[in-house]
Amino acid sequence: MTSFYGRFRHFLDIIDPRTLFVTESRLKEAVQLLEDYKHGTLPPGVTNKELWGAQKIKQAIIHPDTNETIFMPFRMSGYIPFGTPIVVGLLLPNQTIASTVFWQWLNQSHNACVNYANRNATKPSPTSKFIQGYLGAVISAVSIAVGLNVLVQRANKFTPATRLLIQRFVPFPAVASANICNVVLMRHTELEEGIDVLDNNGNIVGSSRIAAKHALLETALTRVVLPMPILVLPPIIMSILEKTSLLRSRPRMVLPVQSLVCLAAFGLALPLAISLFPQMSEIETSRLEPEIAMATPSKTVIYNKGL
Repeated sequence: MTSFYGRFRHFLDIIDPRTLFVTESRLKEAVQLLEDYKHGTLPPGVTNKELWGAQKIKQAIIHPDTNETIFMPFRMSGYIPFGTPIVVGLLLPNQTIASTVFWQWLNQSHNACVNYANRNATKPSPTSKFIQGYLGAVISAVSIAVGLNVLVQRANKFTPATRLLIQRFVPFPAVASANICNVVLMRHTELEEGIDVLDNNGNIVGSSRIAAKHALLETALTRVVLPMPILVLPPIIMSILEKTSLLRSRPRMVLPVQSLVCLAAFGLALPLAISLFPQMSEIETSRLEPEIAMATPSKTVIYNKGL
């Protein structure tokens, strides 16, 4: 987990959509197996492969702070299957203001729920804060997207073909900026109250606002990187493919082909983006509040960045 490649391999397991089909009984078996391993009471014959399989299931489904099951559409393993249809909708050509508002609202609603479900949950967060964050994220996304679309439509210098191409790129700045607002607004209670930091033995040292700032900054950066391949590559690829004789003679194939291109881009972008930083991040105690540094002899502490 200290290297990008190591985190990339780890998160490929976390986002594996096959974990969405794990039954409740299989999940309980996996959790019990890991508990047995922890307490040195493993039944004979259990292999390392089985232990790693159990770990994969637990990490994909169970929240590390609350130990509760994350609702299926809001797990990282559900992000691609449930998010791809929304991405396809965002990239549809010839968007009206109504369709732009609808797809941006749906996208930020999904993002808000994913951010909340995968937040650092060491401190309780009231429902009112969730609603405030959700409304702020949706309003920012819709405002930016609609504003950019109106500007492009009023730009008389561009030919209709150029205008259409530019409109296809409008979702990226709208989504990227709204994603930052979404993360900060959905998790701003962490900035107010701080998040728990742990020593190397997993003991809580204290609550740190500085660690919370680092956690939100790292998560926000991943949310800017995430839509880059998803919302930039498909418009470029589709503008090339739509000129081919295959799609010109079969216009009904455009939407299925665009869906496959979006799915491939999403599948590439998600593990790359969330692998930028480890989920359990490490920070030097000298960079935190004085009371944290005084509370532990450890030179570094760890905190759950969230996903």
